[in-house]
Formats: sequence, structure tokens, C-alpha cells
Amino acid sequence: MSANRFQSIWVTGGTGFLGQALIRKLKELEYSEIIAVGRKDCDLRNSEAVRQLLVQNKPDVVIHLAAVVGGIGANRERPAEFFYDNLIMGTQLLHESWRGGVEKFVAIGTVCAYPKFTPIPFREEDLWNGYPEETNAPYGLAKKMLLVQSQAYRAQYGFNSIFLLPVNLYGPGDNFDPASSHVIPALIRKCVEAIESGQHQVEVWGDGSPTREFLYVDDAAEAISAALERYDKPDPINIGSGMEISMKDLIKLIAELTGFQGGIVWDTTKPNGQPRRCLDTTRAEQEFGFRARTDFREGLKHTIAWYRETRQNRT
Repeated sequence: MSANRFQSIWVTGGTGFLGQALIRKLKELEYSEIIAVGRKDCDLRNSEAVRQLLVQNKPDVVIHLAAVVGGIGANRERPAEFFYDNLIMGTQLLHESWRGGVEKFVAIGTVCAYPKFTPIPFREEDLWNGYPEETNAPYGLAKKMLLVQSQAYRAQYGFNSIFLLPVNLYGPGDNFDPASSHVIPALIRKCVEAIESGQHQVEVWGDGSPTREFLYVDDAAEAISAALERYDKPDPINIGSGMEISMKDLIKLIAELTGFQGGIVWDTTKPNGQPRRCLDTTRAEQEFGFRARTDFREGLKHTIAWYRETRQNRT
């Protein structure tokens, strides 16, 4: 499929972590009219503001990356916000995109939408076979409603909306704020700060037994751009690397790569989150030829180097 299939592409969350990577990828593919929509540009919870911006820009495609996100702590502290903001942003944006004549809508969901006890590897067919893990259920279910809406609007109106399910992302440019970061940037920061301050141990939530899958941000951008060009079906698609690592092994690897040689203390009073996560990525490869390319160890090295350089530049 030609990279010129669409003229104008609107990326919500385009100034964020994944958004910046996706825009770089779209430019590589020679898309020239790309509109990055950040929080300062439009409050996506305001339907009139969304409508006006769509009328003003008239995009052919809307890629909806914008979300209120965070780790287990943030999800536990702000469940209502995570539910309402994510639900209302997605619902209104998809509806107004259909009303405004947008040709294609790309909805980005989350691995948190899967049931708490999903057989490994997670297959798209298992998405409705149970309730999500409790700490991130409000977020996961709010994003999951985009799949319901996508399929409903396709069935009734013929609207071309697709739904992608990425795993946890990581890479240079990630959010390292301890109040809202995900596990990889949180652990990198803890290890780097422990080295700088001479601490002999770092504390990590849970007991180390849960497993997770991670996808390098540039690989995620490649998957989204491939789906944009080559996927036009109602079925959800997993986007991941197909790897699985325990939290215990993850912190060991991050400690090694940062040079932290102290002890790891597990705070078992804090929740583990979902017991295991690992996606079956067969459908993405079959439908639009996506397979993750970045080695996890190398991706972590790039992320750690970026974080250290950023810290140095700020001081």
C-alpha cells in the first residue's frame, strides 16, 4: 500500500512519548500533512472543542493515542479520573470523527483491557473472557469501550475504525516522573538515583513474581503506521514483542545495565498487579507484517543512556 494513501493525519497525544515516535515514523514514510494534537491544543473531553478542531483541520485520518496513563500507584489513586477521562475522550473523538467525515480512525487500546487471568500468550479471542486486574480495570475498561464503539460504528455506519492493543512501551523520551511513570522508567530512575546518592538498596513493589511484556517505542510506532496503511478490519490486533520477563529478572537486568550493585528490597505490602502478561502477536504479523525488531537489552541500554543524558543536561 502506498504511503500516500492518506493526505492529512491527526495524531492525538502527538506531543507525548509514543506520539513523537509515531510522527517521526510517519515523516519517514513521507506523509507530509501531520497534525500533532497535544493537551494545550484541545481538551478532548470537550466535544465542542473536538468538533471545531476537526472542522478546522479536516483530517483524513485520526490516530487516537491520547490517554491518562500511569503505573499501579497512579491507577489506584485516581481510578475515577482514569476511567472518565479515557472513556469520554475516546467516545467523543470517535463519534465526532465519524460525523466529520474522517476516512479512517485508529484507536489505541491497552493490554490492561485483558482479563486478570488470561491464558499465556494472550490471544485476541480471550479479550472478553473475564474482568481485568482490579488496580487498572477502570483504565482498561474505558479504553476497551473504544473497541465496542469501533465495531458498532463500522456495523451501522460503515465507518473504518480499527483497534490496536499494545503492551507496555518503553524507550528514550519515556515518562520518568515517580508519581505517574510505568515500571521500566521507575526502576531505571531508582537505580540511577541510588548510585548517585550512595544508597545500598532500592525498594520495589510486590514480590517479583509477576511477568510483563515490553515493546520499544519505535517498534510500536512502526506497528501503528503499518496498521494505518494495511489493516481495515473490525477485529482487535495485539501489538507486542512476544517476550515475557518477570519483575525479579527485570530489576536484576536494569541494575546490571545501570551499574547498581546494591540490594533489592521487595515491599510485599504493595500490589503485584496482573500475574502474567505476554501477547500472541501472530495476527499483527499475518495482517500487516509487523514483528518487533528491537532487542530488549539494547532497548534498555538506549533508554538508560537517554535518561542519564537528560538528567545531566538539567543540572
